[in-house]
Amino acid sequence: MVEKKKKKKRAQLPVRMNILFFAIFLLFSALILQLGVVQILKGESYQEEIERTNLDTTSVPVPRGKIFDRNGNIIVDNEAMYSITYTPPKDVQAKDRLEVAENLAKYVDMSDDKKIDRITDRDKREYYLLLHQEEIEKRLAKINTEDMDASEEYAATLDLITDEEIADFSDDELEIIAIKKELDKAYALTPQVIKNEGVSAEEYASVAEHLDELPGINATTDWNRVYPNGDTLTSILGSITSQEQGIPAEDMNAYLTKGYSRNDRIGRSGLEEQYEDFLRGRKEQIQYTTRQNGTIIGSETIVEGERGKDLVLTTDLDLQKEVDKILLEEMQAAKGSSPYDNRYLTNAYAVVMNPKTGELLAVSGVDYNTETNEYNDAAFMALANAHEPGSSIKGATILAGYDSGVISPGEVFYDAPIKLAGAQLKKSVSTMGAVDDLTALERSSNVYMFYVALRLGGDYRHPMPHNASLGINVSETLQTLQNYFNQFGLGASTGIDYPYESTGVRGEVPDNPGNILDFSIGQYDTYTTLQLAQYVSTIANNGYRVQPHFLKQAHNPIASLDELGPLYYTKNTTVMNRINMTDDEISRVQEGFRRVYQGSRGTARTYFQNKSYNPAGKTGTAQTYYYENGEKIALNNLTLVGYAPFDDPEVAFAVVVPYVGTTSGNGINLKIGERILDTYFDIKENHDEEADDDE
Repeated sequence: MVEKKKKKKRAQLPVRMNILFFAIFLLFSALILQLGVVQILKGESYQEEIERTNLDTTSVPVPRGKIFDRNGNIIVDNEAMYSITYTPPKDVQAKDRLEVAENLAKYVDMSDDKKIDRITDRDKREYYLLLHQEEIEKRLAKINTEDMDASEEYAATLDLITDEEIADFSDDELEIIAIKKELDKAYALTPQVIKNEGVSAEEYASVAEHLDELPGINATTDWNRVYPNGDTLTSILGSITSQEQGIPAEDMNAYLTKGYSRNDRIGRSGLEEQYEDFLRGRKEQIQYTTRQNGTIIGSETIVEGERGKDLVLTTDLDLQKEVDKILLEEMQAAKGSSPYDNRYLTNAYAVVMNPKTGELLAVSGVDYNTETNEYNDAAFMALANAHEPGSSIKGATILAGYDSGVISPGEVFYDAPIKLAGAQLKKSVSTMGAVDDLTALERSSNVYMFYVALRLGGDYRHPMPHNASLGINVSETLQTLQNYFNQFGLGASTGIDYPYESTGVRGEVPDNPGNILDFSIGQYDTYTTLQLAQYVSTIANNGYRVQPHFLKQAHNPIASLDELGPLYYTKNTTVMNRINMTDDEISRVQEGFRRVYQGSRGTARTYFQNKSYNPAGKTGTAQTYYYENGEKIALNNLTLVGYAPFDDPEVAFAVVVPYVGTTSGNGINLKIGERILDTYFDIKENHDEEADDDE
């Protein structure tokens, strides 16, 4: 029995082995079949999948943020426009771009874009080279190029093309050259605008319908800055670069590290530059899938774009327009009434601000072009141009005298001409006799200021002997006065949120002691209109110097055309310093300023004495000279600073009108100042009434 069982087991073993081998055979057959499918039937497609090894991300620019005034009126907007762009793959060749240009020329007209006019001989030679590559290479072979680098060899190649060969291109060929020139500017995977001005609906539709034959080309929308209020504030707002200009070379590295592309439009001046980080927005990020040869085979938006943040300025657009109008009309009137005497009168500036917060309500400037006889916006000159201000700075001189202890409130000097040894006769407009500090401000005594300056230098003689020699240290005295003036922002940076401001020009250290006297009455160093506005605001604000600023708020963008989005940032009031003088001393100068405007002998009483808004301030006239063809022509700088109401200031201003004729034009500064304050309170009343109606 045992032997029979063993024989039976031996018979069953080969059957199991056969089944096992058969199973293995089937598995190998399936594997071989699958390999055949992979390599033969789907080999090409799978190879393409293998080559999909690169993921590259590019950023697409978005529209900039809008700019509004403090009341929600639009100042700078974006205008949508059709745009044809080109996004090249990596390592695209010149012949590929030429083929795209030839096809795109069928659907896009470049003649209205002025780009054909900018085609150079080099552009034509490069086009000719692509069409006649073999022929030109044969010419090059006859030249020894061993010692040339690649760029030199390429230049030599282009030189082999004759002027005659590029002389007779047709209009169609020139259009292709113009398009290819734009294509050549594009960086890999970065959109480049080919045309965005004057793109018709027909062009846009034609390109969109034929994108399959235009690799890299896209029909999309672009934007352009528009200014609904014409030239108002344009010089303050500044400008942005075009895509053709892109990032300036000197700033390239700084911007590239922030995620910019080389052809991005950036703010290049004014508030567009100052608040670039707010206005630029968040770029849309697109991830491209490319083959190893650089061909784009897919894309995906991984970060949605968002246009820049909207800015709300401190500017009151209604007031701004009126101040612009006032400067223009008063300049025209002055030049019209005495065209010869005021032939050098070409500018007028005004700054209006809130003295407590530093908010700039209006910044205006008018520039007269003598060649074209046109008046242009020059508001930025209120920040950039400095002039001798004259007596408007006497408040700072008096306060310097108080703090240094060289005069005391109520001290009296006798106003009579002073003649120092080696200096010209120094005097006030008229001999005033005995004057105290308040009267000196009200009537604008020069002599009172002279004694403050002399005492700061250590000379306490009063009255000053005729032809007296001074033993004071002139440079130290000047430095002391300048340090005091700096506390008010005179001769120092105002801290304004703007890319550039002048701090004025300091006069050279004088050899003549008489120049110290000139400084004390505003006829030595120069200051901007903005500095004067900050100075008078500091006095109005009980000695606190606040930073002037254009920005009020920044808001996140929303789709609505008429509304602001959620608040993102608020510009708060910044106190830069508090002047050294006591409250009583500051109050005394404030009273002197009130008398200038409202006192019985105030130099501005004719224009402000009966105003209900209770104004205060200081007038100024500085003698200056204009040099023409070797001739020294005597002129005046007319200035005015002020604020209102006297007991609770809410508005301060400064006016500068340089190079006014000495026999006419007197009062232009006062007329401008009066109209500015009248207009401010009229507009305020209108705004209050509108607010009441809304309630």
